[in-house]
Amino acid sequence: MIYVSDKAKEKVEQLRRDADLGDDYFLRVSVVGGGCSGLSYKLDFDNESQPKDQTFEDQGVKLVTDLKSFLYLCDTTLDFSDGLNGKGFHFSNPNASRSCGCGESFAV
Repeated sequence: MIYVSDKAKEKVEQLRRDADLGDDYFLRVSVVGGGCSGLSYKLDFDNESQPKDQTFEDQGVKLVTDLKSFLYLCDTTLDFSDGLNGKGFHFSNPNASRSCGCGESFAV
């Protein structure tokens, strides 16, 4: 399962409204190679499912990830911060053995 915090839910809903996206769009979460710790998170709105996608819904937010990315994202929480110490989405990932200072990349 991938979880969504209250603040992340509010921000995702706001972004969906601002972009005038329909209900058929979902949040695609993936892990790609790169970043100072080796792996990086990627977030996009998408409306096309792939054959091996894993689909989750938390707090009314539909999240889709490919099977390979899910191995890194299991039990992760998507959060959003609008404070002085870094504004944007970030992940609380219990599978990460270390992460970089900016929180955009991690290693397992």
